[in-house]
Amino acid sequence: MRAPRAEGGRQPPFFLTPPRRRGMTAHMLDLRPIAYLLGRMSVVVAALMLIPAAVDWRTGNVENALDFLRAALIVGCFGTLVSLSSRNALGFALDIRQAYLLTAAVWVVLPVAGALPLMLGAPGLSATDAWFEAVSGFTTTGSTVIVGLDDLPAGSNLWRGMLNWTGGLGIAFVAMIFLPILRVGGMQFFRTEGFDTFGKVLPRATDIAASLLGIYAALTVACVLTYLALGQTPLDAAVHGMATIATGGFSPRDSSFTMYAGANEYAGALFMVLGSLPYVRYVQLVNGDARPVWRDAQVRGYLKILGGAILAVTLWRVLTSDMGLETAFREALFNLTSIQSSTGFFSGSFGGWGAFMMVVAFVIGVIGACSGSSAAGIGVFRILVAWDALRAHVRRVTMPDRMERVKYEGRTVENDVLNSVVMFITGFILIIGTFTLAVTLTGVDGESALWGVWTSIGNIGYGFGPEIGKTGTLATYPDAAKWIFILAMLLGRLGLLAILVVFLPRFWRV
Repeated sequence: MRAPRAEGGRQPPFFLTPPRRRGMTAHMLDLRPIAYLLGRMSVVVAALMLIPAAVDWRTGNVENALDFLRAALIVGCFGTLVSLSSRNALGFALDIRQAYLLTAAVWVVLPVAGALPLMLGAPGLSATDAWFEAVSGFTTTGSTVIVGLDDLPAGSNLWRGMLNWTGGLGIAFVAMIFLPILRVGGMQFFRTEGFDTFGKVLPRATDIAASLLGIYAALTVACVLTYLALGQTPLDAAVHGMATIATGGFSPRDSSFTMYAGANEYAGALFMVLGSLPYVRYVQLVNGDARPVWRDAQVRGYLKILGGAILAVTLWRVLTSDMGLETAFREALFNLTSIQSSTGFFSGSFGGWGAFMMVVAFVIGVIGACSGSSAAGIGVFRILVAWDALRAHVRRVTMPDRMERVKYEGRTVENDVLNSVVMFITGFILIIGTFTLAVTLTGVDGESALWGVWTSIGNIGYGFGPEIGKTGTLATYPDAAKWIFILAMLLGRLGLLAILVVFLPRFWRV
């Protein structure tokens, strides 16, 4: 199996390449193209704020509608001024260093814009809480610091769902709308976000982006209509539909899906699975080739891991309680799918099922779902490669004379890919440990610290632990802990690399 190639031939990232091999003169990092794109995207975010403003106006919540309009005016003016001041960047292509910085900046700056309505209007959050909520939305984590979701104005809850939906495939929006303006290599930019294009199934990045958005929108419409048909209110169906397909988990209800027990849980589980499969496989399916979907090893692996977890927890619950088989299966199906797909919805009494369930939940939350979707975690692809590497190592120990190669889908995995997988898994686990320790230093108990970091870096949104148990949210954590969670959410959403690389001294060296 070959590692991904950069456009124009295989080459390592700039930060792994010695200066003498780059074949280019040192130059200052030009921030104008990045500022231009961020300005344009901020204008788009401002325009989106008009939708919840209209909803609140129509439902009679005029004050909150005006707060949305004020936020839209502030963000829109800021974005316009920034883009106008950097228009001279047009005509210049982004280099790889700028692409990485743009990737990080998109997920840091746009949540600031998205947080403004939550500060100016309902629920009137502090700056830290508002940015936490917006980052949780854009990264499709789904953790919340808002208590009393049922009493929020419709526009505020709709905005939270829109944050989830926009963040779910935000890279596709960027690639299709903005990157052609600056002649940036779109495929290269896809990779800076950790988005697997599986061999470039369409000729151009903009073609891939347009196809992805079409499929993404179609799945969302289907999910919303299904929820409506099953009895959800229009607002609940809209927010739940956007959050389900984005694997985001924001709900307009404090009880999430608990009030919609039954058929809605089965439908939710189905659409959460669909939202956590590789979207490029849908592109191939729409183009008339269904074979890649069924032959994809990570799709099969994902469904096997999830199915095994559901079966084990269901049987354990039936054998250790008086709960009926159907109820145990339905709650395990919905909640475990929510956890492994990194969605974050919850239903029923699942959170109190005990230690065995929590161990299973922790493991599948760390594993996560498929590459090329909006889901996070280590990723089934990396788990499958690492598992085969472990098996090959054990066989080499027991039979030293036998040549054993690590394979994925029948192809040999090259050493650079294997090293990348090992580095990612190691870094993921080390970050969980380091961040957990850091959160405990803010005064949080160890169990709550671990679960808070787990749900943040895995973009899971599902909560356990004494601190979360107080309100069912992350509202009672200290602000310092919330900042750590914000960093963890960003690292988890962007696959570690796009954020960590900007902290390297070499990145800024000229």
